[in-house]
Parts: sequence; C-alpha cells; structure tokens
Amino acid sequence: MDKSLTTLLFSCTLVIFLCVPSVAQTCRNYAFSGNRVYSNCNDLPQLSCSLHWNYDPSKMTADIAFRKTGASTSNWIAWALNPSGQMMAGSQALVAYQHTNGTVTAYTSPVTQTPTLQPGNLSFQVPSITAESSSGDMTIFATVQLDATLVATNQVWQEGPLSGGSPAQHPTSGPNGRSMGTVNFASGAVTSTGGISSKDRKRNVHGVLNAVSWGILMPVGIIMARYLKVFKSAGPVWFYLHAICQTSGYAVGVAGWATGIKLGSDSPGITYGTHRKLGITIFALGTLQVLALLLRPKPDHKYRLYWNIYHHTIGYTTVILSIINIFEGFEALDREKNWKKAYIGVLIFLGAVAVVLEAVTWFIVIKRKKAASSDKHVSGANGVNAYGSRVQQTV
Repeated sequence: MDKSLTTLLFSCTLVIFLCVPSVAQTCRNYAFSGNRVYSNCNDLPQLSCSLHWNYDPSKMTADIAFRKTGASTSNWIAWALNPSGQMMAGSQALVAYQHTNGTVTAYTSPVTQTPTLQPGNLSFQVPSITAESSSGDMTIFATVQLDATLVATNQVWQEGPLSGGSPAQHPTSGPNGRSMGTVNFASGAVTSTGGISSKDRKRNVHGVLNAVSWGILMPVGIIMARYLKVFKSAGPVWFYLHAICQTSGYAVGVAGWATGIKLGSDSPGITYGTHRKLGITIFALGTLQVLALLLRPKPDHKYRLYWNIYHHTIGYTTVILSIINIFEGFEALDREKNWKKAYIGVLIFLGAVAVVLEAVTWFIVIKRKKAASSDKHVSGANGVNAYGSRVQQTV
C-alpha cells in the first residue's frame, strides 16, 4: 500500500514538473527559426502578441520580431510605431498575412484615416522585412532605422480579417481598442494601455442605454399592460405602470440613440449598416408611439378599436426590432460575450414570466366566463322559482 502511494505521489510530481514549464512559456524562452536570438522582449497584454528586438545604438537600428500566437490564416497582423499618439491612424506599420497557398506576404504601410492597409513607404527606413507562419504562430521580422524621436515612442499592434485576400477593417473595441502603449528600444522598457479607451466607454454607454430602454423597459411595459389589467385588484395602476415604463424607456432610448449618432460622427469610415438602419427605424416607431398617446381616443369612442390595433402593432414591432438590433450591437462590439449572455438571460426570464402570466390570464378569464354563465343560469332559474312561489302565495 505504501509503495503504491509513493508511486502515485512520484507520478503526480513528475506531471507537475512537466506541466509547469509549458504553462510558464513566455517570450524569453521562445525559440525562433534560423537561430535568431533577441536580447529584449515583452509579452504584450492584448491579442496574444509579443515583441522581440535587438537595438544597435551606434547605428540606431532595431532588429525586431513581432509574433502573434494562435494566428488565424484568415487574419492579418500588424505592428506599428506612431510618434503622434497611441492610435492606429497616422502610424507607420509593418503588416503580414497568409495567402491560401500558404505563402506569407509582409510589407510596410503608412496608415491613414481611411481604414485600409495599402503598401507604401514609411516615414523611416525599413531595410528588410519578412514574415513566416508556423505551428499557428505568425511572425514579422524586420530591421527598422530609428532616429531620436523613435528610440522611445508609441507602439500599436493589431489583427483583423481578410476580405477578398486583402486586409479589411479590424474591430475597434475590446482587445483591439486597447492594443497600444509605448516602447523604449534603448532601455527595454515597455508600457501598455490596459484601461478602457474613451471610445470604448462611449460604446458601452450606448449599448447599456439601448439595451435597458428598448430591450428591457419596453417589453416590461408591454407585459404590465397585457397581464396586470386582468387582476381586478390592480385597478388603473396597470395603466400608470405601463405608461411609466414606456415613457422612461423612450427617454433613455433617445439618449442611447443620440450617443450612437455621436459615435458614428466620431468614427469616419466605420459603419454598421444594418445596426444603423434598424436604430433609425426603431427611433421613428418609438416617436410615433409617443405621439399617438396624445391622440388616444376615449374608451367608448368609435375609433378606439382602430387606435388599439395601431398601438399594439407599432408597440410589438418596435420591441421585436429592438431585440434584433441589440444583438446586432453585440456583434458590432465584437467582444462583450458576457453582456450578450446576460441579455439572453434577461430575455429568457421575461419570456418565462410572460408564459406564466399568459396561463394565469387565460385561467382567470375562463373561470370568470364560467362563473358569469353559471350566475346567469342560476339567476334565471331562481327568477322562475321565485315567480312560482309568489304565484302560489298569491293564490
């Protein structure tokens, strides 16, 4: 028994020692092809990338290797320097991507405001640039000629999809929106922007406002209007709760719509056609719904039936389109999977509540109809008996 336990402990220890090195793999113990060795490296905090380099102060050159682990053959990668700021626009980039035949293209690209990566000369010399893809990693090798302003400057790195065999617009939020920092080739110091960018914050505010307004308050208001009025004890309270949910939802939705317009104006060249069109349609329908409240006929008015049909049709259409557009927004964000899961959970909860209340409503309605029918029958029968009794008494 002791021998078996010793063997088990030894086996576990051996497994731990074998696993620890693999877990602790960093840029410093990565072996490049061609016996390339770099004295400096840094594991970049976003997009599973690392930067390796050798700096020659006498020539003011840096031999760099920019490596992306888990690289997709349908994506491009890029690393850039940008003295003017921590952003991709205006940067001087090294770009690489793999063709369908397995070959890898590497080139330089001065990045403009237009979200494309066209080949071109940089503001500094790049005497050599190559790239390779191996075992799921893609690496750009290059020699860059620095000057006094570039020895310590801003760096940006990115990845994005290929479209038609050429680099297309990369996501602008999540890890892609935070893949920036500084690099000092002389000292080896590297910093990164780990926080959320102001544009990301605006996107988050836009998403939260619209999800809460159009995607939660509006459906809750509909549930209240449809199911609470069946309870006699609720009285007119259901109407006021419905009105509060819908008007507050519309007010918050207007704020969300306005932030979306602002984001669009601040992001030239970046458009989400379906999301934008649905947003405009939803805002228009919501505005029509609010205006219709001012023209609501009294319950006994001859046009009240038509108004009810209009009100219900526009209301349900707005909510359905809103839910669809919220998921379009999640796709545009291309990151907040937890938010998407949370909203799906909210929809499941609201759906379950609606199903339960629908069953309760039908139960109450059917019960009341039976009671009304029974009361009518009993009243009729009692009326005959009472009449007969009175006749007998009279006689």
